[in-house]
Amino acid sequence: MVEGVDDSVLGPVLARLLERSHDTAPGELAALIDRGARDLGLAGAAVYLADLQQTHLIPLALSDGGADAALAVDGTLAGWCYRTRSQRLATDTPHLVLWLPLVDGIERIGVLRLTAPSLDPNTLERATALASLTALLVVSKTLYSDTLLTTVRTRPMTLQAELAWAFMPPRTLGTTAVTSSAVLEPAYEIGGDAFDHALGERKLHLAVVDAMGHDTASGLCAALALAGCRSTRRTDGTLADIAPVVDQALRCWVPDRLLTAVFADLDPVTGELAWVNCGHPPPLLIRRQRVVAGALARHPNLPLGLGLGPGPGHPNSAPPVERFQLEPGDRILIHTDGVTEARSPAGGFFGEDRLVDTVVRATAAGEPAPEALRRLSRDILDHSGHLTDDATILLAEWHPLRTPD
Repeated sequence: MVEGVDDSVLGPVLARLLERSHDTAPGELAALIDRGARDLGLAGAAVYLADLQQTHLIPLALSDGGADAALAVDGTLAGWCYRTRSQRLATDTPHLVLWLPLVDGIERIGVLRLTAPSLDPNTLERATALASLTALLVVSKTLYSDTLLTTVRTRPMTLQAELAWAFMPPRTLGTTAVTSSAVLEPAYEIGGDAFDHALGERKLHLAVVDAMGHDTASGLCAALALAGCRSTRRTDGTLADIAPVVDQALRCWVPDRLLTAVFADLDPVTGELAWVNCGHPPPLLIRRQRVVAGALARHPNLPLGLGLGPGPGHPNSAPPVERFQLEPGDRILIHTDGVTEARSPAGGFFGEDRLVDTVVRATAAGEPAPEALRRLSRDILDHSGHLTDDATILLAEWHPLRTPD
């Protein structure tokens, strides 16, 4: 136990912290968390948030402007905590330094650094509870805070990128049965790529879209596609209804623009995967650390924006809903062509073989989907130097036998 702190303080301290948070400005959040840590008998706290590309952990400044330097995600104890979502302890300082992951659902958002004169099970319980509340407060403030959004950006964002990111969900979500994670590069300059995933009644919905071009109109196409997808499923539309809705929206609001897409539903109980492919690279099935060649390849359909006909006899009829039965542990990888066609300075493509090899090696090493994709996005950027096309990857897994952490 921390000296002078009664075990019964945890609930009241967290309750006061939550109450104070309601009218706390986003720029004062770091000071509020630090005060809460001290009320719990700890020596202090600092909040670090992952930047948009997940290369650095950036500290939130205290209300007096003071803050530590950013820390690299790779090669630091804090980064290890972030990458593995596990607690890490440093003892080579005057106080014990405890790093705890900040997680929203299963989405990694950063880490919390706590200092304490000593560590025992009671102290660890208080620290873990404070980290959980901190993550919730950060997420709630980010919804309306430019302060927190700009904190995790390392450079300005283009207009079309602002438009696209405004429509996209958190990078990772999931339950004990399913997980979906996605990355998108170049994060500050994206034009026509976007992804979506959402949990519904017995359904994990997935979407990856790739609009023609790399300008503001491309960003509008991607935003319309996600909006059409969401409006359809939120009014009890089926997977088969999505493509006609998106096609009509494109022809109405952004004529002469095309968009490829994969829209999919994964049943977390049965493991049935249903999907519609509109001119997009076929999804890849990863099973037992290897890609099952052609498992999800089907007859190609045309992109959206050309005008879908009323039935199967039309030369551009609505694409069919395909179905496939997954096995526990199967992973589904959906990507845009900007991934495989990323060129090195010498002109070599990143290629599907390298994409598959990177993901399979990460899978074999036991890395969770968010970390596997973070490493993959770094590999793509290292290969190309500078992407000239958007590169989006979504990795979903069905794991019905997994138990809660």
